[in-house]
Amino acid sequence: MPNKRISDPTQLQALIDSILLIEADADLDQLLTMITEQATSLAGARYGALGVLNEDGTRLARFITVGLDADERARIGRFPTGHGMLGRVIVEPVPLRVDDLSTQPDRSGFPENHPPMTSFLGVPVRLEGGSVYGNLYLCDKQDGGPFSDTDEALADTLGRVAGLLIDKARTSLQARGATLAEERERMARDLHDTVIQRLFAVGLSLQAAQKFDASEEVRQRISGAIDDLDATIREIRSTIFALGRQAPGAGVSLRREIFEICDEVTQRLGVDVSVTIEGPIDILVGDAAASHLVATLREALANVVRHAQSTSAEVSLHVDNEGLALEVLDHGIGVDESGSPNAAAPGPNGHGISNMTMRAQSLGGWCALSASPKGGSMLTWYVATLNGELP
Repeated sequence: MPNKRISDPTQLQALIDSILLIEADADLDQLLTMITEQATSLAGARYGALGVLNEDGTRLARFITVGLDADERARIGRFPTGHGMLGRVIVEPVPLRVDDLSTQPDRSGFPENHPPMTSFLGVPVRLEGGSVYGNLYLCDKQDGGPFSDTDEALADTLGRVAGLLIDKARTSLQARGATLAEERERMARDLHDTVIQRLFAVGLSLQAAQKFDASEEVRQRISGAIDDLDATIREIRSTIFALGRQAPGAGVSLRREIFEICDEVTQRLGVDVSVTIEGPIDILVGDAAASHLVATLREALANVVRHAQSTSAEVSLHVDNEGLALEVLDHGIGVDESGSPNAAAPGPNGHGISNMTMRAQSLGGWCALSASPKGGSMLTWYVATLNGELP
């Protein structure tokens, strides 16, 4: 992979060391940071950055910087999403060199508190002849001059190394996800085909036993046992539902995934769910936030089935540049003024609420369960970070 335009032995050795990272068993962000640092150092740049596109290639989901300390990074605020010069390297996946950024008509400008930058070198992060995963770019030669052909060759080679690292990590993640999905499906089949069928059989036997001469007390106990079995079957069915996909399916938009989940509840669990979505959810919500949203929606609807004793629910989603808000309202037995459950309604201290709260907090948000003004209960789940990274 070392480029023929690179003849300096020190630079060649540095490239070989970087290529060996492909086989390293380390965190992807750590490896990409090492690549960015190597590119910045070899090209003699003051600043370097590596942006990684999300799975559908619409915006940057990761953004690694070199040359900025933590305070400088915090003052700049949100990282770029892939417009201007950065987007140009992604759309036209060829190296780009500019001596003075201020002369470029398609530059999108720097945010407030961003250090001034003049010279620019950008290369695509990609596989050879294949997918573009993002971009690697360097700014401001420390000697004050423009970036050279050798600098471009070094950065281009390291961009390809980064592409191989990202491809390897995503392939591994997909394999693990497929294995986990298969295990969940197996568990769901076992619960449905074995446990529920046995419970049905026991219930039928108890119903038959009611026909025999018995005291009123015995008949009441049998009736109570049948009711308990019915409740247990509902619980198992909601668990089977919760074992479903925990992240948006491959090739399926997040909007469509949400509608499919709600349709599944209506068809399989007998709760009529209406859905309202406001805002460009497929554009603004990144992979991590989408994964947490899908898992939270499943948990919330499973709780409606398990605890709320409601035959209908309303799901509303609103997303904009400030964040994402999910509300799940049911028309069941509700919660009291303190948020504690009436009878079996889900309380704020249950595992389901705790899980949903932790998911929201990991994205800078919060989760709350309250009494609904329409009767029943309302779960509100809000996150401020829409482009967080997957764990």
